[in-house]
Amino acid sequence: MTSPTAGRLTAAACAVVTVGALLAACSSDGPDARDAAEKLAAGLTSQDVSKVPVTAGSRVAQADLERIVKGMDGLRPKVTVEDVAEKDDATTAELRTRWTFGASVWDYTTTANLTLVDDAWQVAWDASIVAPDLTADERIRVGTEAADRGDILGAGGEALVTERSVERIGIDKSRIAAEQAGTSARALAALVDIDADQYAKQVEAAGPQAFVVGLVVRTGSGDELSDAQLASVPGAVQLAAEMSLAPTRTFGQPMLGVVGEATAEIVQKSKGSIQAGDLVGLSGLALRYDEQLRGSPGVTVEAVSSQDGAEPRELFVGEPQAGTALQTTIDAQLQGSADEILAGVDPASAIVAIRPSTGEILTLASGAGGEGADTAAAAREAPGSTFKLVTALALLRSGMTPSTKVPCTATVTVDGRRFTNYSDYPSSAVGDIALRDAIANSCNTAMIAERDKAPQAELAAAAAALGLGPDLDLGYPAFLGSVPAEAEGTERAASMIGQGKIEASPLAMAVVAASIVHGTRVTPTLIADSPTKPAADAAEPLTKDEAAQLQELFRGVVTDGSGRFLADVPGAPVSAKTGTAEYGTDTPPRTHAWMIAGQGDLAVAVYVADGESGSQTAGPLLEKFLRTPQR
Repeated sequence: MTSPTAGRLTAAACAVVTVGALLAACSSDGPDARDAAEKLAAGLTSQDVSKVPVTAGSRVAQADLERIVKGMDGLRPKVTVEDVAEKDDATTAELRTRWTFGASVWDYTTTANLTLVDDAWQVAWDASIVAPDLTADERIRVGTEAADRGDILGAGGEALVTERSVERIGIDKSRIAAEQAGTSARALAALVDIDADQYAKQVEAAGPQAFVVGLVVRTGSGDELSDAQLASVPGAVQLAAEMSLAPTRTFGQPMLGVVGEATAEIVQKSKGSIQAGDLVGLSGLALRYDEQLRGSPGVTVEAVSSQDGAEPRELFVGEPQAGTALQTTIDAQLQGSADEILAGVDPASAIVAIRPSTGEILTLASGAGGEGADTAAAAREAPGSTFKLVTALALLRSGMTPSTKVPCTATVTVDGRRFTNYSDYPSSAVGDIALRDAIANSCNTAMIAERDKAPQAELAAAAAALGLGPDLDLGYPAFLGSVPAEAEGTERAASMIGQGKIEASPLAMAVVAASIVHGTRVTPTLIADSPTKPAADAAEPLTKDEAAQLQELFRGVVTDGSGRFLADVPGAPVSAKTGTAEYGTDTPPRTHAWMIAGQGDLAVAVYVADGESGSQTAGPLLEKFLRTPQR
């Protein structure tokens, strides 16, 4: 065995030779203490020191490390070697340890003693290597304090999502015997109408002191449990709390999203920044901007002794940093009205409103019939006859005018497929009629008959000029439409009336309406703090004359066509376009119902996934919205 003294004598002998001899004889002979220190640092970082050699008499390093850091909730530090030095016949490694807790950082140095044994460096394992002055009977644990979550704001800084009072209803296992847990969980599940089997499993799996939440309800909602109901279930409690919520359960959903306890997947992906039980955004804007809204939690790290009666010793404190509010363009009054209007609509539905002068999205409402889907921004459906305003632009560019005659026949056949007008199309508007009348009454056959004057590529160009199709980053997932530049046969014919492979969302059609009202392509914006970057200029931008003609056609639907029922809406004159799009394989086919409109500095799109027609199904919803007193 080579003793530490022998090792030092060898080193001393090397010190008296010439420099050249030193480089030749000593630089490559024997192990390097820094290598051992680096191995220790790497092991502390990965929290696996099982392969780090330790001196005889030391504790089992891996088992001791696991004991010490068990209370750190799986967090791992970054440990590096600052220096390796020999002093007073002892070799030491200075280690720098850095724990990161969101915005808080605990940074410190510790010292490890190294000994050369049998020509190999070994670590004298000690708890103080892990944290400063930690004794052999202590371990470290972290506690967090949630930061105040940032609000989601609407136009004018009005809070859409903010802290509101709630009641957390659940089972407190500390109040019941273990064998009662499942029975109480099932009884409570029946009272609050949640899945009894799933909740019972959660309660039974939780620790003996756990409070397992079954349901969170708004204070004053009428969904709280009475004292008598709580008393009927052993262990049931109802605790007051605060949670980030919209004004009502349906307000702005699914756009705003929801806040709740982090899922296991979110915790895993966070790499330690989010712990089980933390409140985070689970969907919508709350999820997309969670890091900004959540802020950084407060952190306390303590040394906890195994000695009875010993008080924890504070090692580090990081103060919570409140989240930053997210400013949107949503108008709270209009959004609330849209949500209420859609509340009684069974199929998936949406109302989108935009301010044409600025592109600000004022309303992004998706009805409950969509079962949580973001129908307003993400639906991909044929826009039907609302697209005829795009077709009209392509026809105007071919040299037509609003007064140009077009053939509106009862039917038109393309490659064996027979196209007709809608069932109650007015007989007075059949024959050679002006383009303005064809648009006003929504004649399908006239649009299809004139398809050679509006090639598919020109339809795509006209759509781009009105904001349908360009890829934009709204800071929120959204589909702004798709118009293929190529189509043949019946697909080509269907494109003229907004069907075939043409797709749009209600948001996309609201952009089309806004662009016509404004007279130039509108870029929609939802996040006021980060206005949407405009798409590249359209190859054929909307001209002043084209805009004036489109505005004439848009208005004519209300003065002389299928939108007459909107003529007496108070305020500025209303322009509109109805739309019905066939879908599915039923005979007769089912139809999507659409309607778009403009009034003053407001553009609106209304969509119902399954309806009679644009005027009969979407029209009444649009009229209610335009008559909203708050406007």
